[in-house]
Amino acid sequence: MLNYESVLNNRITEIQPSGIRKFFDIAATMEDVISLGVGEPDFETPWKIRNAAIMSLEGGKTSYTSNRGLAPLREEISAYLRRKYSLSYEPKSEILVTVGGSEAIDAAVRSVVNDGDEVIIPQPSYVCYVPMVLMAGGVPVIIRNKAENDFKLTAAELREKITPKTKAIILPYPSNPTGAIMEKADYEEIEKLISGTDIILISDEIYSELTFNGKHHVSPASVGNLRERTIVINGFSKAFSMTGWRLGYVCAPKEIIAQITKLHQYSIMCAPTTSQYAAITALRDCDMDVEAMIEEYDMRRKLMVYGFNEIGLECREPEGAFYVFPSIQSTGMTSEEFCEKLLEEERVALVPGTAFGECGEGYVRASYCYSTDHIKTAIERTGNFLKNL
Repeated sequence: MLNYESVLNNRITEIQPSGIRKFFDIAATMEDVISLGVGEPDFETPWKIRNAAIMSLEGGKTSYTSNRGLAPLREEISAYLRRKYSLSYEPKSEILVTVGGSEAIDAAVRSVVNDGDEVIIPQPSYVCYVPMVLMAGGVPVIIRNKAENDFKLTAAELREKITPKTKAIILPYPSNPTGAIMEKADYEEIEKLISGTDIILISDEIYSELTFNGKHHVSPASVGNLRERTIVINGFSKAFSMTGWRLGYVCAPKEIIAQITKLHQYSIMCAPTTSQYAAITALRDCDMDVEAMIEEYDMRRKLMVYGFNEIGLECREPEGAFYVFPSIQSTGMTSEEFCEKLLEEERVALVPGTAFGECGEGYVRASYCYSTDHIKTAIERTGNFLKNL
């Protein structure tokens, strides 16, 4: 009998499966479940984007592209970032098209992290960062973002965690799950702190289009001299409702992109060709479609914040992404207990805050990628659950 424990990679076997999936798997076996758990836009991909994909297929454009992606797409990404976020990246040498933002994050981490290097990760944050650092042989160093700081990363918190072994800092803003954003002044303080070091910033900006209350996304790469040390991750899943198209991109100085491209060459080859042609149209012609989706998200965001506060769960108003992060501390239950009982008794699926790090204890994540009727029903059922505790 083969001893699988001896043949499998320890770095992989010691990593726990995603905490988000646990509740989806349970909910899938139950009837009449209302879920606020999935971070996936409920809008169809805009027709102009789908039509561009169809036309590329009808034109027989089904071959591999260059490793770095279609040249016209990289040119559009460059123009888009300049227009939206005042970022300047050379399409030929500083932009790489990837299979979703997830590949971009993984390749960015592996391109800079050596065994034993420390990577600072603010939490609560998306579930992939810690496992990716561990799989690269790095050491995750967690900073607990606090509610009283609106879940932002502060320079004071960062100063306490930086050591001679610090290789990189992951900046997950706008934040999944808290909806926190960072502003120019925040990054200016961080720049002062890390100036003169070789610390790399890995900025996951997949929710960059989704900001509210008159706020606009700020990339650290646009602040002071941070560009030379920043790897920018972005993609098409969230802003353009293109989750299944699996397309992202990474931007960085050419010296870094050259190394990330090696990982991409040998593991992926190139991103899906049809998706790349569709993405050209997304960047060039779909600003109005994105604005319409953001307007709808904003209405749902306000509805959800109001609803949770009305039923007695303190809920801060997020300024980015499409999640709220209400506190359930008043119930006396752990996040896992709350979500398990809510699902069992009222058929509402939320994600426990601990899925995003231990410091997420006392909170749950709810997504507003759902219709207003769906949201209202979920909040009403959650209110019933609280009354019956």
